[in-house]
Amino acid sequence: MIFKILRRRAFRYNALIKRRLSVLVSRSQKPMPDRATGFDVDAYLATTGPGRRIVHFKKGSVFFSQGDPADCVYYLRKGRVKISVVSSAGKEATIRLVAARDFFGEKAMEAKLGQRVTRATAIAECTALCIVRSEFIRVMHAEQSFSYLFSSFLLACTIKTQADLVDQLFNRTEKRLARLLLMLAESSRPGEDDTLIPQISQEALASMIGSTRPRVNAFMNRFRKLGFVEYDSRIRVHKTLLHVFLRD
Repeated sequence: MIFKILRRRAFRYNALIKRRLSVLVSRSQKPMPDRATGFDVDAYLATTGPGRRIVHFKKGSVFFSQGDPADCVYYLRKGRVKISVVSSAGKEATIRLVAARDFFGEKAMEAKLGQRVTRATAIAECTALCIVRSEFIRVMHAEQSFSYLFSSFLLACTIKTQADLVDQLFNRTEKRLARLLLMLAESSRPGEDDTLIPQISQEALASMIGSTRPRVNAFMNRFRKLGFVEYDSRIRVHKTLLHVFLRD
């Protein structure tokens, strides 16, 4: 009885987090020029200047690896990036997928210069703005609109992490996979079919939901037979997959 109550509370908490997350993301993606200083966030993130440069990476290229100096923050303008952790035994776990208009490499914002604890790999051709640590700290202090944008991004990441924790604690593997696929579909790039998610392996999906590839493969086959997804080289998610996530 208690477990059922906790599951119902977890479901309501998931729904609340999803609503708050969508609001935060929509706000953070529509920055307004600072009226006091005339600073334009969009223009800043679209151009080069002191302490910032545009970089291009091919699919499979590595932005940074574990142990590298955390000396810059990236703003992804185009493409997809996988954030992962590799154990001492060589096992890789994907912990986040970065979409266009997201920051990554935010560890550079710590009080002291440290080392990267994750690896960032391009899973598609990418264009990003690389902002060195000193310049990022300067603009955070000097420009309120930029500070608000980055703070909103960090808060959205924190809320999503809490939702992921609830998901791991209370939901079955099948439900966790359905939730992940729906979230990936919702983060599609502007102008792209919102049911088509970026290329991602079943191993990566398994690592993101705390499961194994055989189990993910079994559920994916089941979802396909039920008409919830289609996949060949990329996965197309139908909104009917919500039935799996909403089902007790």
